[in-house]
Amino acid sequence: IPLKVFHSHLFQYLNAGSSSEGTEDSDFSAEHTDSSESDVHTVRNTRLTRSSLRLSRNSQDIKQSADHDESPPRTPTGNAPSSESDIDMSSPNVSHDESLAKELSLKESGLAHRPKRRRFHESYNFNMKCPTPGCNSLGHLTGKHERHFSISGCPLYHNLSADECKVKASSRDKHPQLALTFSELPPLQAQTERQLRYKEKVTEMRRKRNSAPFKEQKDKYTEHKQTHGSSHEPLLENITSDYDLELFRKAQACATDDLEKLRLQGQVTEGGNMIKTIVFGRYELDTWYHSPYPEEPARLGRLYMCEFCLKYMKSQTILRRHMAKCVWKHPPGDEIYRKGAISVFEVDGKKNKIYCQNLCLLAKLFLDHKTLYYDVEPFLFYVMTEVDNTGCHLVGYFSKEKNSFLNYNVSCILTMPQYMRQGYGKMLIDFSYLLSKVEEKVGSPERPLSDLGLISYRSYWKEVLLRYLHNFQGKEISIKEISQETAVNPVDIVSTLQSLQMLKYWKGKHLILKRQDLIDDWKTKETKRGSNKTIDPTALKWSPPKGT
Repeated sequence: IPLKVFHSHLFQYLNAGSSSEGTEDSDFSAEHTDSSESDVHTVRNTRLTRSSLRLSRNSQDIKQSADHDESPPRTPTGNAPSSESDIDMSSPNVSHDESLAKELSLKESGLAHRPKRRRFHESYNFNMKCPTPGCNSLGHLTGKHERHFSISGCPLYHNLSADECKVKASSRDKHPQLALTFSELPPLQAQTERQLRYKEKVTEMRRKRNSAPFKEQKDKYTEHKQTHGSSHEPLLENITSDYDLELFRKAQACATDDLEKLRLQGQVTEGGNMIKTIVFGRYELDTWYHSPYPEEPARLGRLYMCEFCLKYMKSQTILRRHMAKCVWKHPPGDEIYRKGAISVFEVDGKKNKIYCQNLCLLAKLFLDHKTLYYDVEPFLFYVMTEVDNTGCHLVGYFSKEKNSFLNYNVSCILTMPQYMRQGYGKMLIDFSYLLSKVEEKVGSPERPLSDLGLISYRSYWKEVLLRYLHNFQGKEISIKEISQETAVNPVDIVSTLQSLQMLKYWKGKHLILKRQDLIDDWKTKETKRGSNKTIDPTALKWSPPKGT
């Protein structure tokens, strides 16, 4: 071969094999552009040797990293990824080492002229970790993914290892019809002989169960529960037949696989407020804030609730089954008020702890400043409902301390979103002050108030003062007298008068101005609104609890 032809082939090979080797090699070649032909030949041979050496070192690094599956994903430099752009996640099911090995093989063959551009899948975050104690987030219950970030995909939580999940996945792929149930079979007269044999075989398999001694089996389950508690799934062996257990495992894996697909598409995310909507009675409500529901139901994004007992469930099917056997048609506790379709129940947080905790978790979905979730025993809950032939539907509630040293008559107050802007909020506030009047106390809501709560209370205080001034016939009036008659705290009365510009300071005294224009405006609105959404004191059947 002529020398010029050989050099041209060698030059093309060097460009294909080491075009992405870095600035050091490019600087090295730039310094020798004016050298002789033999020098160029020597330099290029040196570069070829360096390139081959680097490729061999990278191949050794890949082989070493493949022997350590628990190590974090590595960048081409061998360091843990410092940013998202350092990780190649264009295919979530392929490890980064495999993609790097593929890229290096392309370099050796001369097919890669430029380094592959890396992309990062937005749904992956290596800072996240499985919440199961002792889990390293490796493996997946479906056996199809290398990592998991939730309990549903955790092999350790399901008392399995990552290798066992892969074996079960391959076994399910070989027997895809294993989960055929009797409900899917055609009618008896239309069944073939093969289907009848299969049905008999399944019936025989279900009759076979491991006959382990009951005491040993019970001790094994008890020991497992004491060791792991709720951090692991209960042992399921010997509870039913192996066939039914395998059906359950397959359904579990299919559901987890569907959830993983939704997560990769960005429809389900980990962390933050994952409950986006709740199904509550005949309404589907969008949530506003985060509520600390357990991780298992909260990660689904939608929660199904019984509107009577407030239990939360993960699917429509579970809710339908629950509603078929739920005996509750009204809140627990004593009905202390009834007029028309409105009823109010007094629920003791100590006697009905679960119901009150569920009520607080529900309220947190629509309140920003609420901090009480589980410590409900020192509180009384007054639940307002709307009654029809199907039961008492939750309209709203407020809670108050059994013994409040600051005379707070409301600790937390909520009107359900489907009943907002209909006058129910003012009814709840008016009812709380009615209880304060019966107790012969002056009440005030606990601070801080939410934005909607502050608007509601300001509107209520304004109506109370204008109504009092409209009915007042004397010449002298004092804030103390207004407070005693309305049970509103004097501080709240003063702040409301100032906002209405009805409080003036003149000659060393504070004067209350009776603005007739505001009173006439209020009277007109009151006439249009009617008296349907008002509290009737005569309908209250209640006496203050002992010790308050």
